[in-house]
Amino acid sequence: MTDQPQTQPMTAWIEIPVTDLDASHKFYDAAFGWSSQLVTDMGPNPIVILNGADNGGGGHLYPGKPAANSGTTVHLTVTDTLEATAERVGKAGGQVLGPIVDIPPGRFQYMTDLDGNSIGMFEVKAA
Repeated sequence: MTDQPQTQPMTAWIEIPVTDLDASHKFYDAAFGWSSQLVTDMGPNPIVILNGADNGGGGHLYPGKPAANSGTTVHLTVTDTLEATAERVGKAGGQVLGPIVDIPPGRFQYMTDLDGNSIGMFEVKAA
């Protein structure tokens, strides 16, 4: 652990891939007593913003293929740029997946770690 101040939150966002967005939206709202919202203009596909996600951190459901053991993707805030982080990921033995995706609060790109865990690298949009 270091004594350096953290300028960005470490966890930027959580994603949960689901095979049926509508059914999963109803499930999470029923299971947790939420009132989540379907959003169609946030990125390349419709998503369901989970209740409370707009209050500083949170996550969403998206149409995708859940992993065999865990379908959650954790987005971690990068300390510089996506390009620099992606280069370090490759050198460290991880795999960068897909293109950089621009969204209103910034941009992200997926990677897998040494164990195949899905991680989103997130760069906050400059003010």
